[in-house]
Amino acid sequence: MPVSFDRHRAQIVAIFEAWGMPSANAAVAADGIAWADLRGVKSHGIAKLPGYDVWRRDGRIRIDAAPSIERETPVSALINGNGGLGYAAGHLAMTTAIAKAQESGIGVVSVRNSAHFGACGFYTEMAVRSGLIGMVMTGTAARSVAPTSGTEAKLGTEPISFGAPAEGDDFFLLDMATTTVAQGKVLNLYVENQPCPEGWVLDALGQESNDPKMIFDAGGFLTSLGGSLLGSSYKGYGLAVMVNILSACLSGSSLITDPLHANRPGTPNNIGHFFFALDPGLFRDPDDFRRDVSTLIDSLRATRPLADDTPVMVAGDPERKPMAKHRDEGLSLI
Repeated sequence: MPVSFDRHRAQIVAIFEAWGMPSANAAVAADGIAWADLRGVKSHGIAKLPGYDVWRRDGRIRIDAAPSIERETPVSALINGNGGLGYAAGHLAMTTAIAKAQESGIGVVSVRNSAHFGACGFYTEMAVRSGLIGMVMTGTAARSVAPTSGTEAKLGTEPISFGAPAEGDDFFLLDMATTTVAQGKVLNLYVENQPCPEGWVLDALGQESNDPKMIFDAGGFLTSLGGSLLGSSYKGYGLAVMVNILSACLSGSSLITDPLHANRPGTPNNIGHFFFALDPGLFRDPDDFRRDVSTLIDSLRATRPLADDTPVMVAGDPERKPMAKHRDEGLSLI
């Protein structure tokens, strides 16, 4: 049965605290997880907890870890996640980036020695709600993507998020993987014994497949954004490498191409994250900037649609309807 958002979040806090996570960190982690569930992004919601429990038991995360700032300048910081789950480190990183952007116009923060931190958009929206442009990227633990023209997994889904404030409570918020589709969507088809659409999956030889079992049972790969070389998958491949340079190389985290990346028994995952906040006031009046963002995205929304029941949207719009429904009717775990 559906439960209220507050009860849903409180349950997540209780689970983390029972595992030994400090209360302040548990609250931040619950905020990030509930943020995803509220928007209907179940792949990054409470469904992640069983996986986190496995990592906790295997020593791949330190549940009681607290992040700390190792290096700092007026516009930058390097944060050590100290082997913990990534939510507390991510929240500290974006909070730090926001404070620096509000003081100096720009804030750039790199995080190392962290783990999964939920949806990138959770942190990007923090910047947007502060009137700033935000950008967030993260490395991943799992390798599930072969470089374009390759037949060996060397990369993950490597997500990117970008956001900008508009007038009032409106904003643009992009949150995307650098693969054609998120692995969670392929998993859903696998569980339902349904085929994948064209361009989502490659088999172990790098050939196109419609079988989701390829990803989980047969050594296949997710496709980079673009789906195939003919569809310009090298663009998604290039973006994934960019994410790893900014998330791992810049912070000194484990490289995903390391054969033992995130797979050393009893050793935390050592994932890297990247956070960027920019004050539009460095360039022009912030109100004028927000007005132009509104003009741009409203014009796009006003585009004549292919079908009357499918309006044109911009990034961030698809999550608004589930948010309203879940606020009114509660959240369901099914």
